[in-house]
This record gives sequence, C-alpha cells and structure tokens, in this order.
Amino acid sequence: MSHRPFPGRRSVLRGSLAASAALALPTAVSAAPAFALSGRPRADWGVQAGDVTRDSGLVWVRSDRPARMVVETSGTESFRHPRRWQGPLLGADSDFTGTTRLHGLPAGEQIHYRVLLADPDDPRRTGEPVTGTFRTAPAKRRQGVRFVWSGDLAGQGWGINESIGGYRIFDAMAKVDPDFFLCSGDNIYADGVIPATQALPDGSVYRNLTTEEKSHVAVTLDDFRGNFRYNLLDQALRRFNAQVPNIVQWDDHEVRNNWYPGEVIGTGTAYPAGTRLDDLALRSRRAFSEYFPISTVSGRPDGRIYRVVNHGPLLDVFVLDMRTYRNANSPDDQTTDPQGILGAEQLRWLKRELSRSRAVWKVIAADMPLGLVVPDAVEGKANFEAVAQGDPGAPLGRELQIAELLRFVKHRRITGTVWLTADVHHTSAQHYDPSRAAFKDFEPFWEFVSGPLNAGAFPANALDGTFGPDRVFVKAPTAANVSPAEGYQFFGEVDIDGDSGELTVRLREYDGTVLFTKTLRPGLVGQ
Repeated sequence: MSHRPFPGRRSVLRGSLAASAALALPTAVSAAPAFALSGRPRADWGVQAGDVTRDSGLVWVRSDRPARMVVETSGTESFRHPRRWQGPLLGADSDFTGTTRLHGLPAGEQIHYRVLLADPDDPRRTGEPVTGTFRTAPAKRRQGVRFVWSGDLAGQGWGINESIGGYRIFDAMAKVDPDFFLCSGDNIYADGVIPATQALPDGSVYRNLTTEEKSHVAVTLDDFRGNFRYNLLDQALRRFNAQVPNIVQWDDHEVRNNWYPGEVIGTGTAYPAGTRLDDLALRSRRAFSEYFPISTVSGRPDGRIYRVVNHGPLLDVFVLDMRTYRNANSPDDQTTDPQGILGAEQLRWLKRELSRSRAVWKVIAADMPLGLVVPDAVEGKANFEAVAQGDPGAPLGRELQIAELLRFVKHRRITGTVWLTADVHHTSAQHYDPSRAAFKDFEPFWEFVSGPLNAGAFPANALDGTFGPDRVFVKAPTAANVSPAEGYQFFGEVDIDGDSGELTVRLREYDGTVLFTKTLRPGLVGQ
C-alpha cells in the first residue's frame, strides 16, 4: 500500500506539546511572549479531528474561557496561503468546547490545521495556536487505507499512571501511521472512581493522576464533562489526537455498567435510589457531543450516534449504537424480539445503508461482540448484556435480530462485511460459519475483538454456538482485572491494500507487538 509518511509531524508535535506543557505546568510561561499576556484564551486540552471523509472533516477544541473558535487549514505545515474557517462562540453552555466543520477539502491529501481562540470582545487578541493534521479519504482506491481500533479507557480504577507513560498505547498506535482511529466505546468510565493509588499483586503501587470529578460516580452534567476532561490530561492521548482523526461510538460505561433504557437504580449503590438511567444517559450524551467531533450529533444531546462514515472507494464504516435502543437485559430467551439490541429503526437503517454501499469493504463497528457470552447477573438472575446468552441452539432473544441481519446480507449478496468490536477486555479473532451453526441461513464472516486501551483486563468469555463461532486466536489473562502495568492492553490494525484490495487485520499489544494476522480477499459474500 502506498501510504505517505506523516509530513510535518514535528510541527504537529510542537503544537500538541505546547498544550501538554500548559496542562502539566499550569504556571509555565509560553515561549511566545505575545501569547502569554493575560486575558488571551488558551486551548490547553489540545485539538481533535473526527469523521473525516474525502472532502470534509470536523475539528474540535476546548477553551479555558469564552472565545471565538477560528480554524485555518493548509496543504503545508508552513501555512502559506491558509484557508480560514469561522467557528462557533465557545461558552459555558458547551463547557467552552466547540466543533467546526471543514468542507471542500482535497481528497487523499494531508491537511494541516491550526486552531486559534479569539477574545470575543477583541478578535485581534488570540491565544497561541494549537496545530493538528489529518489525511482526507482517498478518491482513488490505489492509495489504500489503514486504521486502528480499540476501546475501554480508564476503567476499573486504572487511570493515568505517568510512571508507566500514562496512556502509552496511544504512542504505539500513532507509530502505525493510521488514517483514523475507531474507538469502539467505553471512552470513559462514568460509573468508576479513580483512586490515587491501587495495590498491585507484586506489592508495588499503581499511582493515578486524580481529579475531583473522578472521586465519585457521575450524576450531574458537570460530572460527565469532568470524566471526558480527565482523559485529556494525558499527554500521549493529546499527541495522538493532534495526529490521527477519530471515529467514536459509545457503550455502557459512558453512563453506567450494563445500563439499558428504562432502567431505574434501587438502593445499595453509589447512586441515589430511584435514579433513572435515561436521565444519566441524556447528560452523558450531551457531554459526549461536547467532547468529540461527531457528524450526526451536531451538538444536540438527542442527536443519534449511529452513522456511516465513507472513507473512499475501499471502505465504509458502519458505526452502531447497541446501547440506546436495546431492550432490557434479561435471560434473553424469548422467541420473538422486534426491538433486540439495535432497535427496529436502526436495523432498517443498517440494512438500507449496507445495500447502498459500493465500498469494497464494509466494516461493521459494533460496541459489543456477537457470539461471546457477556453475563449481567442481577440479584441472582441469569441476565445477559450482549447478543449471546449461552444457548447454542436456534436464535433466541437478541440473536433473532442479528440472524435477520445476517440473512439479509446473504440474500442481498452484500460483500466484504467485517465485524470489529471491543468491550470484553481481551483480544481475539472469531470466524463464524453456518456449517458449525444452529442457524445456517448466512454466509461466513469474521469478528475481531481488541481492547482495553487502559483498563482492567479479563479472561476470555465463553462462546455461544448459535452462529457457529470458532475462536481462531485469543490472548487474555487468567485472572480478572489485570492492571495496565501488567500488560494485556490491546489494539487492532486494519490495512487495506490499494492494489489487490486485500484487507489485513493485525491484533497488537500495547507496545505495537503483532500477536495475530489475518488477510481477507475482496469481493466475497462470505469467507
């Protein structure tokens, strides 16, 4: 694949490191005296780009005070003849965050951007610019596509530990030089506390960076905002955000472990009795929309998260929301289930968009696995959290909706579908085949699991035989909640060759070591 190396990476790092230094040393004076004057807005949280296509992209920033967001773009790091984009006014109603949509960009090119924050009362007074870069999607397939994916950040009380390099996995992902990062959910653990220290099995101590918002579970809007801000304290993550655009989805821990619509919290938890999860979800979705550049949300707390991101002739990414429209967690053994895990409307949308796609590869970004059994034991009840419930027979419960989708893909002869997910805190590769399955009206397909980014790692989940999964590869600890200091942190890479169209998946460890490789051929309904 003819991937160009990142041009101008040094200037990108200069911009992102300026923000890093400002966070690490709040009293430090900038190297540029003109920008150190009091009253000028600061972008100490770095920049992000998201949902980049062949001619558009979104750029995000957070200010430390009211400011007007301005974005300049250029084809070179020198920013000669820049194009200027007037962004929104950033204020307290959005926690001083904002996103600017860029359009009319050249396809398959490196775009350099810098964000300036201007005093609303005096536009000539601007803070120090923060720079970033991204590649637009190619118009021609020969350029190829490469991206990385993972999920689960700051979970189980394992937060930013600067003695091990903080969220060091982001540096390893940046070295792969991806076109974008697909985050498969659990970007925050709103239901999890980050203590100052945690004891490790060898007697040493894991030391966390802490904040007030991470000292208790998130209930208010400000609590949720503080959870998203916490991750941006990490320098490796801010460096990565300045170099790699993202495609972000959410899952349960953005709100609470294993939550579902209509759920009400009882007594004996860290939450006030009677707390409605729908209320928490609304607050989390608003903070989520404020802290990530996402095309469908558009800053509205009720905006949907599921969407398709077109990344040139080789790839469409179908981003699912398996949380917002699901039915209640239960034994999941019902013989009819029109709501399922996606909801009827999202399922119709997914069928329609898969039928319309002309991309060689159609990556289905799921926030939960299909054939791995994920329990949700509540008061002794054998409830289930994902699709599978451990019954290897004919589809039941949420499996009915997935069976309908798989049947649709087969009979419409939709080629090149690959499922990617995270959620279960280990890495694995499953091949699904009707010859091994109780339900047989589908074509073979692959599902790849990767994660966590920085959270507790857990043993591999059991498989459910309904769709005939064969676990071809797995790496997982034998003990539960293994810390990031002990390893077992993972990400995946997808590399689509522009000449042959072949798609290669590599499952990698936190340091970039390749654990497993699988290459798939294009143009097949199932393989």
